[in-house]
Amino acid sequence: MLFRLGVACARHRFVVLLVWILALAAAVATALGGLTGERLFDRLSSSGPSVSGEAAAAQTLVQGSPGDKTESLTLLVHDADLTSPQLRGILESTSADISRMDGVTGVVNPLAVPALPNGSPNPAIVPLLAVDGSGVLLTTSMSTVNGHTSDATLGAVESRLNDAADEIGRLLPGATAEVGGAPLLVDSLVAVAETDLQKGELIALPIALVVMLVIFGGFLAAGIPLVGAIASIIGALGALFAFSYLMTIDTTVLNVITVIGLGLSIDYGLLIVSRFREEFRALVQQTGATATPDSPVPGAVRHDPSSFGQARHELMLAAVGRTIDSAGRTVLFSGLTFAIAAAGLLVFEPIIIRAISIGAVSVVLIAILTALVLIPALLGYVGERLLRPGILTRIPWLGGLLTQFGDIAPPEGVFSKLTRRIQRAPVLVAVGGVALLLVLGSPVLNINVTNSGADAIPRSSSQFTFVTTLTENFPLATEPEVQLVADTDEASAAAWAEHVGALPHVTGVTAPLERNGHWVARVYVEKHEGPGVVREIRSERPGFANWVGGSSAAAVDYTDSLLRSAPWALLIIVAATCALLFLMTGSVVIPLTALVISTISLGAAVGVLVWGFQEGNLGGVLNFDTGSISGVDPLVLTLVLTFGFGLAMDYEMFLLSRIKEHYEQGESTRLAIETGLQSSGRIITSAGLIIVVVFAGFATGDLLQMKQIGVALAVAVLLDATLVRVVIVPAVMTSLEKVLWWAPAWMQPLHARFGLRE
Repeated sequence: MLFRLGVACARHRFVVLLVWILALAAAVATALGGLTGERLFDRLSSSGPSVSGEAAAAQTLVQGSPGDKTESLTLLVHDADLTSPQLRGILESTSADISRMDGVTGVVNPLAVPALPNGSPNPAIVPLLAVDGSGVLLTTSMSTVNGHTSDATLGAVESRLNDAADEIGRLLPGATAEVGGAPLLVDSLVAVAETDLQKGELIALPIALVVMLVIFGGFLAAGIPLVGAIASIIGALGALFAFSYLMTIDTTVLNVITVIGLGLSIDYGLLIVSRFREEFRALVQQTGATATPDSPVPGAVRHDPSSFGQARHELMLAAVGRTIDSAGRTVLFSGLTFAIAAAGLLVFEPIIIRAISIGAVSVVLIAILTALVLIPALLGYVGERLLRPGILTRIPWLGGLLTQFGDIAPPEGVFSKLTRRIQRAPVLVAVGGVALLLVLGSPVLNINVTNSGADAIPRSSSQFTFVTTLTENFPLATEPEVQLVADTDEASAAAWAEHVGALPHVTGVTAPLERNGHWVARVYVEKHEGPGVVREIRSERPGFANWVGGSSAAAVDYTDSLLRSAPWALLIIVAATCALLFLMTGSVVIPLTALVISTISLGAAVGVLVWGFQEGNLGGVLNFDTGSISGVDPLVLTLVLTFGFGLAMDYEMFLLSRIKEHYEQGESTRLAIETGLQSSGRIITSAGLIIVVVFAGFATGDLLQMKQIGVALAVAVLLDATLVRVVIVPAVMTSLEKVLWWAPAWMQPLHARFGLRE
């Protein structure tokens, strides 16, 4: 079937390319061009990961149901004299103008609220006054429809507040005036994500092109995988735009899915083009330089051409068919393995993880389609020219160098020689390689899993100054890190608050205030100690109905939710991967060793993540504030383990398909490992290098989560494509050569009936 698909796509290349062009044009017009009135970037959110739990229940009790919520914008003024007539006049006129706007439900100007008889400020406005007495917040509440304020109302209020901020800046030298709020924060993070996306592509694509020029020696062969990558990215953006009407798509989802699609499609394109050149050359050599239309070409469609050119064209079509039937089969099952790993994320509760799961499955399917349909069509146009030496190989000094790094591996080379050396002492090499991975992964023993939170807002965000000033000078106006909510009398609530105030790492507790029929107290904790304090409070419950809320409590609920679902996700991924590898190899030993080695390798990648971010060793290189990070974000950890495993299985498939191919041709296990690695080693290391570049390019962005994901996956792929696949796997497989292909007797008929074969 795959052979016929490859030949059909190459033969009917015009129709195939026309369909692709129309589909991609539709994706560009809708997702990027705003044909429907909105672009994909207009539909992104940045609400952060959340789950239903105790913290969410506490927030609902204090603030009312989500349907009762309003959106707000705030004018923040700091380092100003609050008695200044000019400041009071600006705030009064601004309040009056905004209160008359449609959609505005309220404006609070603290300077217009009378003080108490004793001269102290009214308790209702204390959160809107800076703790140092030199700042004030003017807040505007706006009605919402389906949770969002209309663009007209939001734009009008923002414009008026910006005018007031400009006026304060002119009339009160030295004062800080910033406009902010949740809607503007979301917009700013979306803008940062869009910039990071463009920056990552500008870094990754040119370097990937250079690497493929070295591999293929010419622009034509190197350009085909890049065309497939660009098509995959556009297709992924179109898919995400469609899904944005079904679920909330976070900014993190966009960048994660794009980088995964880019890396996989380049990998798959590289494998297909390389195998095509190998198959085409083999067919030309088999039929001789003077091949005629009567030359027997297995699987070729017979015609009655009268020219050598037509016969060569038939050879090219047969080569495309053979490529899709071999390398294409590897791509298909490699992609399915990755898709299964991504689908395992669907068992998690947070919407953001489910959105990433669906997006990842979509982009993997698109990457498979580009490899099995689009690239064969492109080969139908340029395939016959790919046997000619590339233009770069004609440069005297450079040509010789590129020839040594060509995509077609000779029977004897670096990888076969390395494998023979490894096979002299395979157990020693395997133990040494695993020991090195364990050393790299040792920082995992000190891992602290915690949400990044507001500390992760990048400096490039237009809301950075507003958020940092608000957090430092208006703590009561920000979401509490830990909050006590009690359904009891005031005395009992006060006693609970007093008890909590004596706990370790708690620096203070406010007196309980009544809100929505419940007593509420804010708990102040030492930096980065919020989750621990939440768990301590929840471990000693008072004798009345109570809830522990706040941002740290929400982070604890989120992490606990992931831990509850993780075993199910792990079971799905492990079971599906073992089943696919068994169907591919007929062995139960190979899937188990692959799982163990991949787990150790991923542990090393997470160890580097902990060392670089939690311990702050990469702060200078990647330009982030090490003091704002206390651990590894659970979302980052989940995605790194899932996608890192998927990529590891990618290279496992690349290598095993060749080893199995040589083994079925009658070679011994040792020889099959040697020739299989020699056949695939260049492609694996080249593909790995390109993916490392892709991930590293996106790690240079400003979003902290993407930095962590980019670095961890780059390290995971670098280790997997070099140390693991080239050294540890051959050593382990050689050590187990006597039982490597073993399977229980009852499973052997299953493989004979359903096994995946070339």
